[in-house]
Amino acid sequence: MERDFNPSGADEAGTPCSRFHVRLVDEPPEYAPSSAFGGTEDGVSRLQRFEFSFQNRGGDSLRADGIFQSCDTLSNSYLKTFGHNTVDRVPRIDFYRNTSSFSGVKVNRPSLADLHEDLKRDILSVPGTVDGVANGDGAQEGGRKPSENKDELVRFGWIKGVLVRCMLNIWGVMLFIRLSWIVGQAGIGGAYYLISRSLGPEFGGSIGLIFSFANAVAVAMYVVGFSETVVDILKDNNALMVDPMSDIRIVGCITVVVLLGITVAGMEWETKAQVILLIILLIGIVNFFIGTVIPSTIDKRSKGFFNYQANLFAENFGPSFRDGEGFFSVFAIFFPAATGILAGANISGDLKDPQVAIPKGTMLAIFITTLTYIGVAICIGATVVRDATGSINDTISSSLRCNGSAACILGYDFSVCNTQSCRFGLMNNFQVMSMVSGFGPLITAGIFSATLSSALASLVSAPKIFQALCNDNIYKGLYFFGKGYGKNSEPIRSYILTFFIAVAFILIAELNTIAPVISNFFLASYALINFSCFHASYSKTPGWRPAFRFYNMWVSLLGTVLCCAVMFVINWWAAVITVAIILFLNIYVIYNKPEVNWGSSAQAMSYVTALQDALSLTGVNDHIKNFRPQCIVLTGSPMTRPALLDLTLSFTKNFSLCICSQVFMGPRKQTVSDINLSMDKYQQWLAKNKKKAFYAAVAGDNLRDGVKCLLQASGLGRMKPNTLVIGYKKDWCTASSQDIENYVGILHDAFDFEYGLIILRISQGLDISRILQIQELQRKEQEKLALEAAKRDEQEDGKRGIRSLKFLNKAVKYSSNTLAVNAQKDFKISTVHAADFNQHLLEASTQFQKNQGKGTIDVWWLFDDGGLTILIPYLLTTRKKWCGCKLRIFIGGKLDSINEEKRAMAALLGKFRIQCADIKVIGDINMKPSKASWKTFEELIEPYQLHEGSKDPATAEILQKEYPWKITDAELERFKDKTYRQVRLNELLQENSRSANIIVVSLPIARKEAVSSYLYMAWLEILSRNLPPVIMIRGNQKNVLTFYS
Repeated sequence: MERDFNPSGADEAGTPCSRFHVRLVDEPPEYAPSSAFGGTEDGVSRLQRFEFSFQNRGGDSLRADGIFQSCDTLSNSYLKTFGHNTVDRVPRIDFYRNTSSFSGVKVNRPSLADLHEDLKRDILSVPGTVDGVANGDGAQEGGRKPSENKDELVRFGWIKGVLVRCMLNIWGVMLFIRLSWIVGQAGIGGAYYLISRSLGPEFGGSIGLIFSFANAVAVAMYVVGFSETVVDILKDNNALMVDPMSDIRIVGCITVVVLLGITVAGMEWETKAQVILLIILLIGIVNFFIGTVIPSTIDKRSKGFFNYQANLFAENFGPSFRDGEGFFSVFAIFFPAATGILAGANISGDLKDPQVAIPKGTMLAIFITTLTYIGVAICIGATVVRDATGSINDTISSSLRCNGSAACILGYDFSVCNTQSCRFGLMNNFQVMSMVSGFGPLITAGIFSATLSSALASLVSAPKIFQALCNDNIYKGLYFFGKGYGKNSEPIRSYILTFFIAVAFILIAELNTIAPVISNFFLASYALINFSCFHASYSKTPGWRPAFRFYNMWVSLLGTVLCCAVMFVINWWAAVITVAIILFLNIYVIYNKPEVNWGSSAQAMSYVTALQDALSLTGVNDHIKNFRPQCIVLTGSPMTRPALLDLTLSFTKNFSLCICSQVFMGPRKQTVSDINLSMDKYQQWLAKNKKKAFYAAVAGDNLRDGVKCLLQASGLGRMKPNTLVIGYKKDWCTASSQDIENYVGILHDAFDFEYGLIILRISQGLDISRILQIQELQRKEQEKLALEAAKRDEQEDGKRGIRSLKFLNKAVKYSSNTLAVNAQKDFKISTVHAADFNQHLLEASTQFQKNQGKGTIDVWWLFDDGGLTILIPYLLTTRKKWCGCKLRIFIGGKLDSINEEKRAMAALLGKFRIQCADIKVIGDINMKPSKASWKTFEELIEPYQLHEGSKDPATAEILQKEYPWKITDAELERFKDKTYRQVRLNELLQENSRSANIIVVSLPIARKEAVSSYLYMAWLEILSRNLPPVIMIRGNQKNVLTFYS
């Protein structure tokens, strides 16, 4: 079976066909091209009809089935844009939505073909052309109308969705329970989505886990704060169940169960609860401020509350750290109060307009809560002493000498607190705000509101973040937790996981222990949030357009540095552990390479770096030492000539440029469509199969014109191809003369453009497109059988759709497994297709994917082409698959100077630092070939000879005009010596290199317009016939090797 060298998608006549078209000689017709290997069956892209509806000016409903019968309705399909009828559309946000967007329905704009091609096609079938006709109201396409179902998704505005949540989280347990202690110590003086999409899955995945875990632990912190208050009330009423620590655990576990129930009920209930809790909290805060101006009682004075006092404010203004505490240890405990700023961003998917709601709600929440914290800190610092005994008998008379403390000046002696622990004051009593307030129970209610609302928000945030992480499938083992339930896709499984994490930390029952753990994780998250903003700006990606007026990238970088610094200052070993966890998860993701594409800033930065490097290369002149073969490989589609691609990658992978190229021939409309379909498809195939190469396709009137375009336009700056790799045209004897002219013309063009040239010949051939077609037919047959089996199962089973669907999945899985087994068994197929299958061809096509073992690479370096002929085989020996093969060098020489020639070549290779196992000088290379060999050559060219010498001049002239491509007697006589050499070389190759793994031989050059295409093909044929794989190489006659340092 013979095959054309045809890396295009058309035959000689220019008829469009499959990209895997195979021309058979003396064999049955080829299979009809399948849709998987060349687009649709008829080769024409079909436009999808769509349903639509709209109102005319009178309000009457027009036809909505999307199919118009009469041609006079065509004018109704045009829309008036800028005052005239056109299919073109004005900008509209719906064109830019994702298919799965919750905020609106995605609308498809007219394609370029719809705008550019002729309008004879039914314009009404174009998606997105019928809306906004009368009054600008967009009609819904594809039958997708706005949902009128009451169970539509719940979406929140900026007040309920962001402002309320952020304030409730920031006004949390720290405000009511720990702020007084912090003032005493220190004085008065969605985040996963953002990170992952900005920095990519490596950082996004790791920080997503940490951020969701931090939010889960935050649930425990807030619940423990709530439990502390409950236990204090129980203690005051002598109603402890066991002991304070155990009671905190009991109350905490009961509380988190109740909160879980509210959360599972849905976001709508949770939001309603948040609003109620905010009202209670606001009342509690107002109650505190009122209490500060209500005259203090004797009991409150004994507990350290004296209303506003200037000397008290002065005394509490500076720090007074005790019990081993310092600024950063106190900061670590207070910091979780600030984590509430992301409460709105964490549920961005549940907001009506996140772009407006998040910045507006968050900034306002920060402003309000900051003023509140400052106000409460000043009020507490100005009204309450650091230590108090609680005894009304610890008063002193003004006549007694005072120790200078504010309490002493105010008539109380709390000096005993210097030697023993006291129960009251800023440093000792966590319920100071309750004592100061006008009505204590309202503060208790505020504490309950703050802690429960914050716990509730964290209990919602952690599962939402974790669900997003799981659905991204970065960590495949976590996918189980990504499943959503109900209209809002509630992450019930993630809720339960968060519940158990929270319970585990609730059992610690110590707020000051839990808070620093959260601080470290949140600081790491904030550092990466800042860095993602900086990195997006630094990468200069056009998609990064921050709307915040005062945004500055350097402020973001400063925030990153500060967060990292604070992490290590607070607790260096905890920071090291956090960084180690992030790095471990990052390395895991890099190693597993999840199939995600988020348009991250890392991608943008890679592009910028590559562009800058490419530009910098243009300012540096090429140097011989840095030469590397950068190849255009005429593979057609990459999978149809695997041997050609594999061999090229053997000396270019991770080393130089490799471009798999394909020429599409035929009608321009079809070829352009094929190119657009093939670009992503084949580039993804290369990536999936770990082929380090690019794919490029061009359209051309014929193969030669297409390759000319590739030779001239491929590459970028210094990363420009310099070598053309092409397969040997095995079917040249049966191909049309125009095909031969085009093939040889490509070789001439390569030399004209100063490319090196590499031609690979394998005796079995290179093109396996027929095999791929057979495999595709097999796959379709197996899918058909699977579907038929599923239908039979459905008919036998009365359950309609449950069992049958499972069976269908099993059938498809079975089909896939069968294909895999076939692949492992060298694609052995049924006897139905046995006559069309070439097992030897398939084995030959994969031979360069295997380890070559111990053997030889025989290099017949007959002509100095600049060194490419020796460089390519040397590069092969540096590869793992070829490292067991030794180089054997064969050169031409004179019989009387063989030793000198051998020493000279050894010296040259030594200077090039190229090692070889042997050097052999062929002294009889210019001898005439044997009669048998010459007879074989004459028989080879006989059908293509003109034989004008045996005819009269007039007849000979007519024949030359009629058959200009034939070999003339004059041409054969003129190049007889060169012809003898090719025949003789084959004899020598048969004699010396039959056992080589691969043969590299200098490619003979044919002079343009002097050597006919058929004579040149005959040279290549006789030179490389009946041999192991042969690589014929010719450089562009410029040095590619140097021994100068």
